[in-house]
Amino acid sequence: MAAATTTLTLPSLSSSSSSSSLSPPNPSVQTPLSLSSKTLPKSHFPYSHSHSFSLSNPPKPFLLASAAKSPISDFFSGDYSDDKPREECGVVGIYGDPEASRLCYLALHALQHRGQEGAGIVSVNENVLQSVTGVGLVAEVFSEAKLDQLPGDSAIGHVRYSTAGSSMLKNVQPFVAGYRFGSVGVAHNGNLVNYRSLRAKLEDTGSIFNTSSDTEVVLHLIAISKHRPFLLRIVDACEQLEGAYSMVFITEDKLVAVRDPFGFRPLVMGRRSNGAVVFASETCALDLIEATYEREVFPGEVVVVDKNGIQSLCLMAHPQPKSCIFEHIYFALPNSVVYGRSVYESRRTFGEILATEAPVDCDVVIAVPDSGVVAALGYAAKAGVAFQQGLIRSHYVGRTFIEPSQKIRDFGVKLKLSPVRAVLEGKRVVVVDDSIVRGTTSSKIVRLLKEAGAKEVHMRIACPPIIGSCYYGVDTPSSEELISNRMSVEEIREFIGSDSLAFLPFDSLKKLLGSESPNYCYACFSGNYPVEPREIKVKRVGDFVDDGLNGSLESIDGGWVQANRNQNLDNHPTVEKVGGI
Repeated sequence: MAAATTTLTLPSLSSSSSSSSLSPPNPSVQTPLSLSSKTLPKSHFPYSHSHSFSLSNPPKPFLLASAAKSPISDFFSGDYSDDKPREECGVVGIYGDPEASRLCYLALHALQHRGQEGAGIVSVNENVLQSVTGVGLVAEVFSEAKLDQLPGDSAIGHVRYSTAGSSMLKNVQPFVAGYRFGSVGVAHNGNLVNYRSLRAKLEDTGSIFNTSSDTEVVLHLIAISKHRPFLLRIVDACEQLEGAYSMVFITEDKLVAVRDPFGFRPLVMGRRSNGAVVFASETCALDLIEATYEREVFPGEVVVVDKNGIQSLCLMAHPQPKSCIFEHIYFALPNSVVYGRSVYESRRTFGEILATEAPVDCDVVIAVPDSGVVAALGYAAKAGVAFQQGLIRSHYVGRTFIEPSQKIRDFGVKLKLSPVRAVLEGKRVVVVDDSIVRGTTSSKIVRLLKEAGAKEVHMRIACPPIIGSCYYGVDTPSSEELISNRMSVEEIREFIGSDSLAFLPFDSLKKLLGSESPNYCYACFSGNYPVEPREIKVKRVGDFVDDGLNGSLESIDGGWVQANRNQNLDNHPTVEKVGGI
């Protein structure tokens, strides 16, 4: 991919070229922060240094964010099926390591399961922000030569999930922009539910947008803030955001990590042996680059890292945390720790609960690889039945393949999953999967197993039925497409053709989480949304990407509908489809 160098000033963002740099403007002398001191207690932020930021006229009271210990979710494997929720991205930030960009590259490898369609890194060297972004996997975007373009001891990175579209490259993060007092880069995991109204307001005042990403709104809000210090500009911007955001910012001299007041999406902090500070979406990224996990970034917290050390502030009064439970069910890798809980242990326990509450006589337990494996191990151990590999996943299927001219039933699933006849033939089989979304893939898997000789096929799903779309950074179908929103469990069983079907009971899930249960978001299971999705994004196949769409502004407006604020969200607002799905 050809690289290009661009010098930018706000409101323009880094263009769809794969490489760019930003030289900072020469601002006037800064007025120091001389304001009433108010920081978080060191007992909660043990890595704070004596120097602390302080604010005058703070927009919200400074309150301590309680650490919400939550479970961590499982490895996302969308390889075998498109019929799964998609986590939209993963972020990483590194401060104080001479190999920052290369460590960022490795950390993004560890987070590749959170996004396979685009990747980017921004580094800082001699007060210049250098950016390399591209479409594809991390290893496809970056080479030795590309990483040589990213010197410096600070960097941020991003991996992105998307559908498709010609405007894809310009939506690949991190975004970089110049404004009056310097340059800033940002990488964002999440989704803003008030994006459309914020964008319209900014456009009314003259802002020009280069992308269809809600993340660009954040940069514009930072640029137009009346506050002088960068920290206060972030505070000002975040106060206007609604929804999910775990973000890392980079400037000429600072690395900043921010998490929304509800803590929807994960973000953790670690440290390497040389003192370098690392932020990442999951602890698996810390493990790969040999950084020691220290703690989560708390809901509503802003963590600033610079030459003075680490300052931790909670700049927004926030309600009870509502961390995404699907991190533990599907998205995170099993070797990660999310919300203070082991994802592996969570998933194994989900399987044990299924074996206890939905037992069935069987000869063998298998998993839909890879995301169902840990739950299947838990089911098998609790049921006292052997776990075996009854389905083998191909690791070599690319994004595209040539279909045979003669129609082969279930060709796509067969290409990615192969049944093991020796394990299945004549057996009563329990097959464990992490979730059922539309149900189309589950029906193909059941048929595949029976054609391979399985005497009975019993489906066990390691999460409750999904009845609501997510508006907080997960790409899910509209509620009308969710099979559990349209059918009973028995109707779904008939549809997929299994001999029995059982989901993880919702009440059992909450009981497992115990006192931490209120700290999780269950909107996809209950339809009760912690932040009301007033603007509902609807996808039109072939046009939309995950954070926007191609085409004119008129078509962008056509992709959004206004939710009925007076309607009970338990019943899910009816969405007018803008295209067949």
